[in-house]
Amino acid sequence: MTVEVMKERQLTKTRQWEQALNLLYIDFWDYCHDAISKFDDEDIHQARVNCRKLLTLLSILDPGHTLGLYPLFEKAQKRLGKVRDADVLIESFKTKRKHAKENGDTKTAELLKAVIDHQKDKRRTYRKKLADELPKLINEDLDEKWKAFLSEQLEALVAKKDANVVMRELEVAYEQKKKACKAIFRGQDAESEAAFDSLHELRMAAKELRYTASAASFALNQKFHAHEEIYKQIQDQLGLINDKRLWLETLHAIGREELNVGKKTWNTFTEQLKNEVLDALHQNDVIPLTHQMK
Repeated sequence: MTVEVMKERQLTKTRQWEQALNLLYIDFWDYCHDAISKFDDEDIHQARVNCRKLLTLLSILDPGHTLGLYPLFEKAQKRLGKVRDADVLIESFKTKRKHAKENGDTKTAELLKAVIDHQKDKRRTYRKKLADELPKLINEDLDEKWKAFLSEQLEALVAKKDANVVMRELEVAYEQKKKACKAIFRGQDAESEAAFDSLHELRMAAKELRYTASAASFALNQKFHAHEEIYKQIQDQLGLINDKRLWLETLHAIGREELNVGKKTWNTFTEQLKNEVLDALHQNDVIPLTHQMK
């Protein structure tokens, strides 16, 4: 292979990275500005997704985060995440309240209304922080840093990094976490805090693989092209367990007294949520349980 051919291949590779990064950056910028003007849940979601993909690609190119860009996107991701998580939680409780009303369970519906109102108050705080802080991050200063990164640093970073190697490393990390989960689930601690925490770690590892497969698809070998869907299914299944656990934790964090609901209604509903968590846990086939539900 001649030097000219090698240079041309490297230039093509750099252009692919630049195109992918810049498209995500433009979408992220646009969705962020829409998000803080309207707080539309889809704008928040898309801003967060594009930010996550930017963080993923930057981690491949610059795992030590030496460029100064990663912390800026990470702060934006954190603020967007607070609002997005609140949006999702509120919608989940709204769905549960609707079902309670349809079933004539007025006391549970009232409890859920109190939870929704409480979460809306928290979301207002998160939205205010997002509106205050995001313009300090997404501005002309970031734009200048971004343009300098693309024109002055990208080519050298692309020449040194291979997204396929990163994917293999992430696969190894995922399998190690899966092995740790299985060790816990083989014993009598499958419904313990340690078990739920290990499942959460496994879910995050699957999520990282999914986002890397998606964001870096242009730079990956054919064998990795199905990974986005494979790990999305795993993430979704483990996410269901985590979501239901989060509902229960949210209620306990607020407390019965704060919600001003009766003890019987509280106990009945929290027990129902606990059973939903355990049902989701026992129905998952990512890490199948080897003993019967208690």
